[in-house]
Amino acid sequence: MNKAKLKCWIEAMRLRTLPVSAAGVITAAGCAIADSTFRLLPVVLCLIFATLAQIASNFANEYYDYVGGLDRKGREGPRRGVTEGDISPKAMLAATYVTLGTACIIGLTLLTFSGWWLLPVGIAVAIGAVAYSTGPYPLSHHGLGEVAVIAFFGLVPVCCTYMLQGGQFGLPIAGMALAIGLMGANVLIINNYRDVDDDRSVGKHTLAVKLGPTAMRLLYLFNSLAAIGLIMTWIGKVNATGLSVTCGIYGAGAIAVVVMMGRLKGRQLTPLLGATAMLMLFFSIAWTALAATNS
Repeated sequence: MNKAKLKCWIEAMRLRTLPVSAAGVITAAGCAIADSTFRLLPVVLCLIFATLAQIASNFANEYYDYVGGLDRKGREGPRRGVTEGDISPKAMLAATYVTLGTACIIGLTLLTFSGWWLLPVGIAVAIGAVAYSTGPYPLSHHGLGEVAVIAFFGLVPVCCTYMLQGGQFGLPIAGMALAIGLMGANVLIINNYRDVDDDRSVGKHTLAVKLGPTAMRLLYLFNSLAAIGLIMTWIGKVNATGLSVTCGIYGAGAIAVVVMMGRLKGRQLTPLLGATAMLMLFFSIAWTALAATNS
């Protein structure tokens, strides 16, 4: 594979968004450290599974949007290799299911830490990876993409990774999982906010198309503040000052992104997508570091 072709495949992975899948697992590791149940191996396996599942979903999104006529050349977002003719549809379809299949194999190894309750969850994740873009009711086409992100990048990875380390499900971990899901939804908000004109023109009814730009900026801000509120319920588990500073940095970054959303348009918004994902990753790493230093 030459460098140009490799670059196209790397672009299709959407590297700017991959911190979203890592953040949930890292956060769960921090929660387990805070509760003295941390186990490294299931965390590593969950991280590999989550990353592969997200890459498979990104591949599926590119393939099925092309097949459905929802992409056009020169769109505002990142270059779409299939639409632009850089990658064949057949190759993208194969890559989607090979990547997803590999993720499922990794997922099966996690059964040794959990029991069979994890199997339906894994099946739901695999289905969700493609149901986001295709099927009888594609979630991304009906304004449900953000809901899917909250579920599959927040609730599922945080709760499952925590429980696979021996933690018990309850309101505290559910609250942290929801907080991470809301942070992840903000990444999709930026993506759909940027692509709103392209999506509207092809009849793709994302939440940004349904609600409009002002509502999406307010939703981004609400998600950020709600996430901080949920996170602060863990203040008794780690250093209070450290957690307050961490949440303050995250909140300031989120507010800065909202301000820039009102000033930028089209492709100018792409860096904000990466910034939102990195804010999420920053929180997850800082939270885990706080838990480790407090244990």
